[in-house]
Amino acid sequence: MRDAGYHFTTVTPNTHARVNVRPENAEAQCLADVFGWSRPFRPSLLPSPMLDIMEQGGVLVRDSRYCRSLVRVSTLDGELFFHSAFPTTDADSVFFGPDTYRFANAIRRALRERDRPVCRVVDIGCGAGPGGIVAAKVLPDAEVFMVDINEAALRLARVNVQLAGVTKAEARRSDLLTSLEGSFDLIVANPPYLVDPAQRAYRHGGGPLGADLSLAILDTALERLSLGGTLVLYTGAAVVNGEDPFRAAAADRLSRSGARWAYREMDPDVFGEELEAEAYRHADRIAAVVLTVDQDR
Repeated sequence: MRDAGYHFTTVTPNTHARVNVRPENAEAQCLADVFGWSRPFRPSLLPSPMLDIMEQGGVLVRDSRYCRSLVRVSTLDGELFFHSAFPTTDADSVFFGPDTYRFANAIRRALRERDRPVCRVVDIGCGAGPGGIVAAKVLPDAEVFMVDINEAALRLARVNVQLAGVTKAEARRSDLLTSLEGSFDLIVANPPYLVDPAQRAYRHGGGPLGADLSLAILDTALERLSLGGTLVLYTGAAVVNGEDPFRAAAADRLSRSGARWAYREMDPDVFGEELEAEAYRHADRIAAVVLTVDQDR
């Protein structure tokens, strides 16, 4: 795929569905159609060795006429990232999308602004591993852990670590940081933040507005950040009648901790279609936000 110059930027599920429903997109015509847009393809479209590798890896589905890939491949920072095919309807689907690109930008910005060394890093709820891998590429000497409760995510994260050629990154099963010891100089997280009736792991954040997991990560980080450590939490916040309940809950915790922090909206309006759901019937919008915490004492 690299030799063929493969490139694909993953879009939102709604955009993906709209593009795929066009009549001319009913069948894949190129690599990006197969591994980016998750379109059915004739076996003759791909080289036989590639089909064989897909079959051996259990990511190829065949029917009488067409094949489908069970994985998508997105590009970020010149690297290939494997994640779940569209649509991500399974309970253990591994998501990658516009949030991932914003998350990567937030990590890079935070690292540019740091003036202290980083020796230990953890990406909580790593999914396909982009957060940990972005950090590992910027910090090649740091020990990087990528943790998740989803075994499918950990499998793909390990694949993506090898593809990126980072040597000090490890994917490990952990519910938050329960399976890891010690403190961390950098904690990054891009948790699910929506209310999902199906409670899919990559999407459901818990609580009335989807913020429970994000707050649990904040609580964990305040306990496990080293002196001078930084948390970069990229998440979503439902704004209700002009107020941001997630920000208010985070501010309350942070005021008691004494840590320095900053909060900004990276995108004021994401997943607008969710406002039609009962959970968001009083919400004005859902914003993509970044909470940065510096533990100075």
